[in-house]
Amino acid sequence: MEELALSLLHQFGYIGLFVISAVSSATIFLPLPGYLIIPVAATTLNPFLVGIVAGAGSAAGEMTSYLLGLGGRKLSGKAKKDADAWFERLKELFSKYNGFAIIFAFSALPLPFDAMGLFCGAIKYDAKKFFLATLSGKIIRYLALAYAVVFGIDAITGLLH
Repeated sequence: MEELALSLLHQFGYIGLFVISAVSSATIFLPLPGYLIIPVAATTLNPFLVGIVAGAGSAAGEMTSYLLGLGGRKLSGKAKKDADAWFERLKELFSKYNGFAIIFAFSALPLPFDAMGLFCGAIKYDAKKFFLATLSGKIIRYLALAYAVVFGIDAITGLLH
């Protein structure tokens, strides 16, 4: 997987980075850490664009867990009244405590985001809001990572000279 990711990055640049980020984020509960390509990309490409492109790819990929949660809810068919009441209560709590901010925080921090996507789909949280919160958080996360790498390398090389 690592060799394929590096090959995509070197051959296709930002498009390859988008694909790597999307595919690694689309895998639900499967550890494909696409964010590990960010340090390599940040040293060869513009770190600002790396953060934007990787964040967009990751947000696009995260929609699979959202859709699975949405579809799983629909596939359950005749849900019991208790389950429906539980989902409605979670939905109320999510709305009350600003679901957008919760999604943003989960996507910006290294937390298990697949569960968030499944939950949001299951409670039928607005897909556009989910995507926008995820996009915002992932971009912030990957910008921070890309610039940390670049500034870290600059600091190290500055010390060596």
